[in-house]
Amino acid sequence: MELDYKPFDADNHYYETLDAFTRYQDKKMARRGVQVLRDGKRVYILVAGRVNHFIPNPTFDPVIVPGSVELMFRGEAPAGPPEVERIHPEYQDRDSRLQVMDEQGLAAVLLFPTMGVGVEQGLRHDPEAAMHCIGAFNRWLEEDWGFSYQDRIFGAPLLSLADPDAALVELRSLLDRGARLIHLRPAPIPSIDGPRSFGHPANDPVWAAIAEAGVPVAFHLGDSGYLTYSAAWGGASEFEPFGKLNPLDQILVDDRAIYDTMASMITDGVFHRHPALRVASIENGSDWVAILAKRLRKRANQYPAWFPEDPLDVLRRNVWVSPYYEEDLVKLAETIGVDKILFGSDWPHGEGLADPVSFTKELTGFSAADVRKIMRDNVITYLGVEPGL
Repeated sequence: MELDYKPFDADNHYYETLDAFTRYQDKKMARRGVQVLRDGKRVYILVAGRVNHFIPNPTFDPVIVPGSVELMFRGEAPAGPPEVERIHPEYQDRDSRLQVMDEQGLAAVLLFPTMGVGVEQGLRHDPEAAMHCIGAFNRWLEEDWGFSYQDRIFGAPLLSLADPDAALVELRSLLDRGARLIHLRPAPIPSIDGPRSFGHPANDPVWAAIAEAGVPVAFHLGDSGYLTYSAAWGGASEFEPFGKLNPLDQILVDDRAIYDTMASMITDGVFHRHPALRVASIENGSDWVAILAKRLRKRANQYPAWFPEDPLDVLRRNVWVSPYYEEDLVKLAETIGVDKILFGSDWPHGEGLADPVSFTKELTGFSAADVRKIMRDNVITYLGVEPGL
C-alpha cells in the first residue's frame, strides 16, 4: 500500500546497555536492586540477589534478527531455533536509529524497553528498591535515548505505583525533564500493605497529576507476575520467555494481565474520576478487548449502580490499543472504533515485523482515510504531540 505520509510507530524497542539500571543506582542499593554478574563468558543480571531470567543474554549480542519468527507468531510455522545476528548500532544508539527510521520511512516512534519491563516483578517485595531502581533506569534512558529526541524518538520512562508518594515525586521530575508519556506495568500494584488495584484511592494523586499534565500512559507487555496462576496448575512460577515453554502456561496467562488491568481501571472508576486520562495497551494483543467489552456491558445491565457511566463508552473514550498484526483488526475497530487503533511493529524484536510499514498489509479492510488514522494520526492524538517529520 503506497502512503503519501510517514507512519508513526507506536511500538519500537531498544536493547539496553548492561549499565541501564546500575549507571545511576546508589551503590548502597545494589544488593537490594540490580547487579551485573560476569561468570567467565556469561553475563547475568541479578535482581534482588537472584538471577533474572527474563532476558537470557543481557548483552544482546548476538540478538534475534528482526521479524525472523513472524510466521511462527502468525501460527503458520512451527517454533524452532531463531535466526540471530551481531548487535547493530541502531539497537542501542539514537542517531543510528534515526538513520534507520529514515530508511524505513517512519516519521517517529514510541520507544520501549526490552529488559526493563522484566525487572519490577523481581522487586515487588521491596517498594523502596523498586522506586529507586526505576528512577535510576529513567536517568539512563534520558541520557542514552532522551524522552523526546528530535521530536521523533519518544522514550517511555518507567513508573511504579508501589509507593504512591514516591511515584508522584518521580512523575513530577519526569515531567520537568520533558517526558511525553509514562509506562506502567500491567499488573496488580505491590505495596507494603499488600497488592492494590489501579483504582485504589491511594493512587488518585498520581492519576490526577498525569491527567493534569496531559501525558498519556502506556501499559506494555512485560513480566506481570501472572505465572502465579500457571504455578497453581503445576506450571512454571517465573517468566522465562526464551526458556522451555509450557502450552498450558501460554494459554492460561496469555492476555490476562492487560485484561485485568483495564477491567480494574474501568470498574474501579479511574477514568470516571479522571476522564482526561489517555491510556494505551501496547504489545498485549487485542483479542481481550471484545471479551472485556461484552462482560462490562453485561455487568452494567445487571448492576447499573456500579457504573456511573456506560463502561463501553469509557473504554472507547480513554483506551487506545496496539494489536498484534495477525489479529482481526476489523473486529477490533467495530468494538472500540478505528480512532483507537495504533500501528505498532515491535521492531527490532524477532516476533515483530522486519519492515515496520508492512503493517499496512493487514489493513486491506479499511479505507485510505482509516489506514492513515491507524498508521499515523491516532498515535498523534494519543501522545498529544506532532512528530518532527
